[in-house]
Amino acid sequence: MNTRRLNYENINPHVKAARYAVRGELSTKSEAYRARIAEGNANDIPFSSVVSANVGNPQQLGQKPITFFHQVLSLLENPSLLDHEDILRDHLGYKGDVLVRVKALLSVVGSVGAYSPSNGYLAFRQDIAEFLERRDGYPAKASDIFMCAGASSGVNTLLHVICADENTGILIPIPQYPLYTATLSLLGAKCVPYYLNSKAGWSVDVGAVKDAYENATAKGVDVRAIVIINPGNPTGAVLSEENIRGIINYAREKRLVIIADEVYQRNVFSKEFHSFKKVLCSMQATDPERFQQIELASLHSVSKGLIGECGHRGGFFELVGFDPRVQAEIYKFISIMLCPSVIGQCLVSLMVRPPLKGDSSYEQYEEESMGILEDMKSRARTLHAVFSQEEGFECSVPEGSMYLFPSVKIPPKAVEAAALEGRSPDEFYCLKLLDATGVCVVPGSGFGQMEGSFHFRTTFLAQGTEWADRIVSFHRRFMDQYQ
Repeated sequence: MNTRRLNYENINPHVKAARYAVRGELSTKSEAYRARIAEGNANDIPFSSVVSANVGNPQQLGQKPITFFHQVLSLLENPSLLDHEDILRDHLGYKGDVLVRVKALLSVVGSVGAYSPSNGYLAFRQDIAEFLERRDGYPAKASDIFMCAGASSGVNTLLHVICADENTGILIPIPQYPLYTATLSLLGAKCVPYYLNSKAGWSVDVGAVKDAYENATAKGVDVRAIVIINPGNPTGAVLSEENIRGIINYAREKRLVIIADEVYQRNVFSKEFHSFKKVLCSMQATDPERFQQIELASLHSVSKGLIGECGHRGGFFELVGFDPRVQAEIYKFISIMLCPSVIGQCLVSLMVRPPLKGDSSYEQYEEESMGILEDMKSRARTLHAVFSQEEGFECSVPEGSMYLFPSVKIPPKAVEAAALEGRSPDEFYCLKLLDATGVCVVPGSGFGQMEGSFHFRTTFLAQGTEWADRIVSFHRRFMDQYQ
């Protein structure tokens, strides 16, 4: 007899309703394969390695950490090593500016093992404000900046404050990063989906946003905010300034809070990145009366960009145009969790204040960071060429982020086989791909897609191209089997 107080039927239904495909069944199964290979228990597995192309996790897939950042972090964690500067310099390759930066950071935090203010150290928020001013050409205030444990934590905070009850609606792009729909499920709030325009490079169709808004409000939904992911996840699209202006205009018309997820702003390959803050400020400068009270929350993170420090959980969001009383409630909300990781805060400071020309670490930093960007560009283009040339795939040219989102034609027999297993066709396809090749990708159904279309998201972070060849070989066998 089961006498436990909790069972599947009586736990929080919002938790059960939440879906997060990026780390779902496929991810779990891939890790089980990886463990079997490591244990030498893989005689019946038709591949010798697992490729985790399901998560934007650069260092797991072979991207080397940037030396300057890791040297600073190592001394922050063990500052007693500063008693041996000669050994650090002469034998371990630590340059002078590393030691200077460590001492400056320690003068702020004292110890990375101590709590910080809930919104992050003021000195680091000032570093961020100066970075935003350099990026955009407009003022930023440290008091409007909140440091957080990665952008995901910031999203969680913002949605908790914005969503008043189960009738609150948030406009979410489809396809989207499933953090948003999962968080709304946990809150019991409503996702109001608007479809990105796949025929125009996955841009935001303001007409589609309008239709989604009007359909929801006609049902009595209180639509309060619109989420934009730029550069796009999972699409890799980079929005034009004109597109962003159209979104801001519509947000002003409908009094929508804009949540701009801009964590991939350094991962841009073929277009210029335009921040929502910069475009909004330029519109405010031209017509302050119309645009002065628009509420914008923009997010950034150390997990992406060119440093890929996912495990250190550092990020921030900036608030523009928010009521000071609302900002006070946001501070109260984050204070419940005490503070973000202090080592993550230090890393954010390093990200927004990297070595400058003339610093002893500058040349190495530039060589490493630009090498990472060029490698990403090369792999993105190579993988795009693979999908573009193979019958049954269609794939937009990669413009940014870390992903491709190819559509795949799945034969009717495979659709029927998927239905027999109670799966969506693209989930069926991705599971077969994993079982046959060890390559783990995420089905498009985990992000949302137009009815009748099928996709999968893959990173292009894994080294080499052999794993892409595995996908192509599998696809041909799959089509032959189910055609």
